[in-house]
Amino acid sequence: MKPKITVIGIGPGNAADMTAAAIDALRQAEIVVGYKYYIPFIAPLLRLDATIIQNGMKQEQTRIEKAFEIAESGRNVCIISSGDSGIYGMAPLVYEMLRARGSDLEIEVIPGISAFQKAASLLGAPIGHDFCVISLSDLMTPWSLIERRIQAAVDADFITAVYNPKSTGRYWELYRLKELFLSGRNPETPVGFVRQAGRDEQKVTLTTLREFNPEDVDMFTVVIIGNSQSYLWENHFTTPRGYYRPSNVRSSSPGQSIMIESFRTIEREMAHPEISLDLKWPMLHAIHTTADFDMENVVKTDAGAVEKIYKSLTEGGVRTIVTDVTMAASGIRKGALERLGVEVKCYLNDDATTELAKEKGITRTQAGIRRAVAEHSDALYVFGNAPTALMELCTLIRQKKANPCGIVASPVGFVHVCESKHMIKPFTHIPKIIVEGRKGGSNLAATLVNSILCWPDAQLLKPGRDV
Repeated sequence: MKPKITVIGIGPGNAADMTAAAIDALRQAEIVVGYKYYIPFIAPLLRLDATIIQNGMKQEQTRIEKAFEIAESGRNVCIISSGDSGIYGMAPLVYEMLRARGSDLEIEVIPGISAFQKAASLLGAPIGHDFCVISLSDLMTPWSLIERRIQAAVDADFITAVYNPKSTGRYWELYRLKELFLSGRNPETPVGFVRQAGRDEQKVTLTTLREFNPEDVDMFTVVIIGNSQSYLWENHFTTPRGYYRPSNVRSSSPGQSIMIESFRTIEREMAHPEISLDLKWPMLHAIHTTADFDMENVVKTDAGAVEKIYKSLTEGGVRTIVTDVTMAASGIRKGALERLGVEVKCYLNDDATTELAKEKGITRTQAGIRRAVAEHSDALYVFGNAPTALMELCTLIRQKKANPCGIVASPVGFVHVCESKHMIKPFTHIPKIIVEGRKGGSNLAATLVNSILCWPDAQLLKPGRDV
């Protein structure tokens, strides 16, 4: 019978977290080779006559060579490795050496619980979906490659476990990782880290990506960063897999599912995804409608504008939206209007509007706004085409004839367009969404209104409720 090398994953450092197979192998071991820091964790399980061969950090190859020498002399030997021996452990080195020596020894690998699995169990259930594990140690991997892997994890929305986050000589890498994640992940993304998982010194911490402080971490810590669906609730960090469907929560339609995935893609590709949700939500709608990332530069909102307008339409007694043209009205989702009990009015094509325009020598859109203000002075006013209509509303506000609950200003064109948008800015008491410059259009105005009507879905980044 060939002598055998058994590579044992001993888990994170607590006998309770070792597998039965690992414990059985240790109890039978005649010779054990390992890193001296890990020997005390398994010593109580060993035979009294077991031979222990140990050395220090960065002497992994020496340990494995010694194990091979023993096995090649005809004796079985066990090599211990913390966590799982195949994950940043000794098993790969054993197989590399087996190949290099041309040896015919028998190799057995006994898996163990990895440190990231133990840390995850202490945090709650953060690794409920696709994940990756990245080591920040650049001893054997160039930092340029590590950074590419971090960026790939950010772009792919992977839950990410981080090994070797810091050491005495490596202090800045974790700061860089945080910077990369903040460039493409919501600042409120849950982060959990566990120091000395499964050991007497164990410490568990929950925070967010924004508040995560790399100074709280050392080389004995595992960090886990959530994905776009992860959340914190009552000191638990959870990433849903998607199985749970509350009976009172409607599942996503195919159209909504596509829209949700589109929004996630847009958020990952935004230059500044860290902006406030009140601005990000309408901006995501704008980019989704136009496929134009310049919307990041031109969509502006007053502080809290989306929420304020939504509350006016749902709690404040306002039940009317007025648009400058019918095309803007047609793009506002009918399902959302029915759900909220809100109606859309456009006076552009009424006979009375045509007569007023002729009588006063103004455009029909101006006349339509005059008529709208006379009947619905507090409505949400939406402009996707006509700067003259927006300018007319400004005049009526100054005359104290109009007091809109909000304004969506997205007229498009080359004449008076920029000026009309500047004209409404001084009305600081009215919450506004403005598409700066010449860009705009009825489709853009409508999608900005849709972002208001589904504001409660913004926190979960789940658009398209009424699609």
